[in-house]
Amino acid sequence: MSRPALFDMDRTLVRRDTATLYVRYQRDVGEVGPRTQAKVAWWIFQYTLGVVDAEGVAEKALADFRGREERWMEVNCRDWYQRYVRPHISERGRAAVEAHRAAGDFMAVVTGATRYAAEPLADELGIAHVVCTELEVSSLGRFTGRVVKPMCYGDGKVARAERLAKAEGFELSDAVFYSDSITDLPLLERAGEAVVVNPDARLRRVARRRGWSIVSW
Repeated sequence: MSRPALFDMDRTLVRRDTATLYVRYQRDVGEVGPRTQAKVAWWIFQYTLGVVDAEGVAEKALADFRGREERWMEVNCRDWYQRYVRPHISERGRAAVEAHRAAGDFMAVVTGATRYAAEPLADELGIAHVVCTELEVSSLGRFTGRVVKPMCYGDGKVARAERLAKAEGFELSDAVFYSDSITDLPLLERAGEAVVVNPDARLRRVARRRGWSIVSW
């Protein structure tokens, strides 16, 4: 029987944190220096732990993009994806996607990243739907530096996944969700089946207590 399959991106379908890979790309092409790299690394660390206001941290990180054209980001991220992300795609993650495709399952990438980061991966894996954090774009096609709320993080990820489920005619309780992070606990709890992939220590403990599947990709 077919079922919805939802996949997180960072440290799940991709073995690395893509935000860190993006900052490395920016450094290598001369867009940021060591100080900015260290600052963003600290924000990413706090974001991953779920110990700060995620929307506030995201908007600090997005400040440098304010006024940039959206088209610039699309082109930039396609280049970054090919050079910095593609080599880190999990082969076991690919296999899981193909197994769901063979079963005729509905699939979506559900990630805290933006579409500019997630769509190249979804395109490569043949996943038609992406649920993600949206960046506000002005009528002139330029970034405002703000996030469209809710951010796709924690309870906001559940809200955005629910919109997809309603639009596509399924219930989250019918879905399987693959994720690595304790910050995704709200959606893991809502899904009919939680599959914990390369989990952080806190999520591993929760998964063991609840009898969730734990896999290594």
